[in-house]
Amino acid sequence: MLDIMRTTVAIADELLASAKFEARQRGLTLGQYIEQALRSQLAGQADGTPPAIPVRRGGSGLRPGVDASSYRTLLQAMEEGLPVEDLR
Repeated sequence: MLDIMRTTVAIADELLASAKFEARQRGLTLGQYIEQALRSQLAGQADGTPPAIPVRRGGSGLRPGVDASSYRTLLQAMEEGLPVEDLR
């Protein structure tokens, strides 16, 4: 029997809508579709080639107003791209 863990992830609305549509088209649950997609993606990386990691050039650290000691505000700034003023 497979071990299954529930988790929460943040997914862009349009990506989630596309995944739901594809899952319905294939007669799968959303969870089954996402699991298949992850397995496929990870199998493609099994050749030993490290995945490409995006590198941002330039800048001088955190945006003004982002508190580096606050996990919540850092996560929001990274995931949502919200203006710093909205994080206060």
